[in-house]
Amino acid sequence: MQSKLHQWAVANYSRRFDDLFNLVYDPCFLLVAWDKVRMNKGSRTAGVDGLAPRMVPDDMTGTMLDKVGEQLKSQTYQPRPVRAVQIPKANGKLRQLGIPTLTDRIVQAALKLVLEPIFEADFDPCSYGFRPGRNAHDAIAEIRMFTSAPANYCQVFEGDIKACFDNIDHGYLMDQVAVRIKDKKIRALIWRLLKAGIMSPDRTFKTSKTGAPQGGILSPLLANIALDRLDRYFRIWWDSYGTDRAVTGCTRKGNRP
Repeated sequence: MQSKLHQWAVANYSRRFDDLFNLVYDPCFLLVAWDKVRMNKGSRTAGVDGLAPRMVPDDMTGTMLDKVGEQLKSQTYQPRPVRAVQIPKANGKLRQLGIPTLTDRIVQAALKLVLEPIFEADFDPCSYGFRPGRNAHDAIAEIRMFTSAPANYCQVFEGDIKACFDNIDHGYLMDQVAVRIKDKKIRALIWRLLKAGIMSPDRTFKTSKTGAPQGGILSPLLANIALDRLDRYFRIWWDSYGTDRAVTGCTRKGNRP
């Protein structure tokens, strides 16, 4: 199904996908989503529900997924706030992560399974961060190619978007999602996840006015959807210099162009 979604997206770049919501609560999608959640490196960390994926016994998996599927199908599913956690960065500063609840992780993983094949058809080749089959080392290899013969670029400009995940405008992001996703149920679910709120360590609740919590399974894909317009801007800007430059000059590793 993922292959078909991707093929349809590539075949028609103006296609808006409808009738996707049933895939999110499809038992097969939920089972694969659960497997990805359980194997994630953060599977020992719990959200505000106090449940870490590694804590769920195998004989309870079926019941849990059935319950999540029924809530999604009946549209009674309501995301809970993410648990705010501060982790140290390499420069000595702190980065805030938002740890979703167990069921929210499953739902986000299922959404990603449905949405990623569609949006992967649109993302620019210069984008390497948080994409399947690509990583930062690939971006570095491309930069090395640009700075070697025959291209021999003599300058590299590095930029960084301050608190990229925290500052994504929800309205703008949903407009970009709607370019490809016509299904209102899918968009409404994404909106509820974005607006679920944040629970600070002192148990103070904060509303989610902007951003996609860094730590959520769906957040990297949402960030790429939001940043795709930036990639296109640089692509158009670069191409305006003329066709004599045979290779692109823009490489984005995560939120760092």
